[in-house]
Amino acid sequence: MRITSETFDHNGKIPERCAFGIADPDEHIKLGENRNPQLSWSDVPADAKSLVLLCADPDVPTSMENFNQEGTTISAHLPRTDFIHWIMIDIPVQTESIDEGACSVGIVPHGKSDPAGPPGTRQGINDYTNFMAGDPTMEGDYFGYEGPCPPWNDERLHHYHFTLYAIDLARLPVDERFTAADILTAIEGHIISEVTLIGKYSLNADVPA
Repeated sequence: MRITSETFDHNGKIPERCAFGIADPDEHIKLGENRNPQLSWSDVPADAKSLVLLCADPDVPTSMENFNQEGTTISAHLPRTDFIHWIMIDIPVQTESIDEGACSVGIVPHGKSDPAGPPGTRQGINDYTNFMAGDPTMEGDYFGYEGPCPPWNDERLHHYHFTLYAIDLARLPVDERFTAADILTAIEGHIISEVTLIGKYSLNADVPA
C-alpha cells in the first residue's frame, strides 16, 4: 500500500492550519484552525474488507512536570509515550482519499460528538479526552481528529504517524465509544497490510522542524 498527502510531505512539516495549537509571540501558544490533513492511499490488497486509520504522536512526555512552564524546558531525553490524535475505522475499501478539512475544522469545547467522515466510517475517542479532563471549560469526549499541540518548551521535535491498516474484517467488533487500544486489540491477527505517513511539528522556535 501507499499513503500520501497533499497537505505535507512524508517526514515534512505539518502546516499550522492543521494544528490544534500554533505559536504565539506573546502567549507562546494559541488555538489553530485544526483542519485534518488531506490523505490519499492506493494499492490496497484485493482481499481487504475495510481500512483503519490511526494518527499517533510517540514523542509526548510521560510526565506533565514542566509542561508549558515558563523558565523551564522538557528534556529531549525524558521518557515518551504515544498520544492518539485520530482514530477512524470501517473505512470502505472503495474510499481512496480524505480531503483536507473534510473531517475537522476548528476546535469544539468539550469535543466533537459526531465528527464528519466518509460514509460508513466510525471515529473513536482521541487522547485530548484525557488531556482535557478536569478543565470545566474544555473537558469531554473528543471524537475524531484533533491536530498537533506539543508543549512549547519541549526540546524534542514531535512526529505524527498516520498509519493505514488494511484488514480482513468489514466492521470492527467495538462499541461506539472506542479508543486506539480497543482498535489495536480488535485488529490483531486481522492485518493484511499497513503503511505509515509521518509529519513533523513543534511549537518550540529553537527546535528545527
